[in-house]
Amino acid sequence: MKAALNNTMLKNLPEGRDMDIYDTKLIGFVLRLRKSGRHSWRVNYARGKWHTLGRLTDLKPAEAREQAKAILGDAAKGKDVRAESRRAKSATFRDYLKNIYGPWAKAHRKDGAATLARLQACFDSEIGGKRLPEITHWIVEKWRSKRLKDGKAHSTVNRDVTALKSALNRAVEWNVIDANPIAKVKPAKLDRRGVVRYLSDDEETRLRAALAAREEQARAERANANQWRLLRGYPIMPDLRAVPYVDHLRPLVLLAMNTGLRRGELFNLKWSDVDLIRSILTVHGYGAKSGQTRHIPLNTEALAVLQGWQKTTEASKGLVFPGRDGGRLDNINKSWRGVLSDAGITGFRFHDLRHHFASKLVMAGVDLNTVRELLGHGDLMMTLRYAHLAPEHKAEAVARLTAAKESRKESVA
Repeated sequence: MKAALNNTMLKNLPEGRDMDIYDTKLIGFVLRLRKSGRHSWRVNYARGKWHTLGRLTDLKPAEAREQAKAILGDAAKGKDVRAESRRAKSATFRDYLKNIYGPWAKAHRKDGAATLARLQACFDSEIGGKRLPEITHWIVEKWRSKRLKDGKAHSTVNRDVTALKSALNRAVEWNVIDANPIAKVKPAKLDRRGVVRYLSDDEETRLRAALAAREEQARAERANANQWRLLRGYPIMPDLRAVPYVDHLRPLVLLAMNTGLRRGELFNLKWSDVDLIRSILTVHGYGAKSGQTRHIPLNTEALAVLQGWQKTTEASKGLVFPGRDGGRLDNINKSWRGVLSDAGITGFRFHDLRHHFASKLVMAGVDLNTVRELLGHGDLMMTLRYAHLAPEHKAEAVARLTAAKESRKESVA
């Protein structure tokens, strides 16, 4: 039987019999149906030579078609497809990451390089030398128990396991292994509504003061240096008192507090994403964790910060916060830790500025769905961690019980 192998065709598959459906567009691309329901995608890459791409339930038609094209292309170049498959199946996890999954992840995933580094750092010593089918549920559970005992957070370990599962799922899709050996490993339960760290009013005041003091110190040091250079006839450096900011730290922190942007989103921000006239900035999906574009209104302080920073840098294009070489800024840890120390603030990360932004919104009466949209959360579950900061809503709900009881008493009377 011949048919166009696509999503429309899958809605009307023949049932109860064994048969092969040959694609009308790509010669050699076949869907094999079985009475048992274990249908599979296959490719006939040479006379009498077949390669199974994967199960129908694991691969979409477009994905299977792309794999079939690749195999047919390799066969046309004289590559031994069966030998390649055997080598892949006998490869160790380390080899699989290096030669198969790693190149694919870097090419097709935004965080591919970071994911590959995570997998290598977390699992190489434990399973790097094992063949993929030798990786068992018990090995991963033992690894997880050790990581938790060493003090790693449940959320961190969950992300590690998720990355491993994803890599092995791809191995199943590519017919390297028949099934994911750790498919039944469940993530550790997390308290998604745990304590949210944000700045108290006093801490915020101290942080702002420390940021201002740091800048004033830099200005004083520059003035002293210029005085020394002037006396000796050396060229003087730009006067830092002539610009609103001495460097990127203060505007970065203030903008994070007023927009809730993640550190990476701030580092990726371009002047073309900022509309100072309409007071709005755009976080594009390709640079956002959620992959979704969102628009954030700029309040008066955020707008003033960006205007002041633009005056400081005299820039209107490129990155808003470039590194010293003009490339993407990638690290502010030293200066950030220094200002926290000066402010006497402990247990607070740069990412917590995002929690601070959300917490202040909720405490000001902003509804959770609006907060979700501003933060760029994919669903409300992540935003619910801030719900307890609006206790008046719960108090009002509970108060209705008393009101209803009083109402019934009055009606009886």
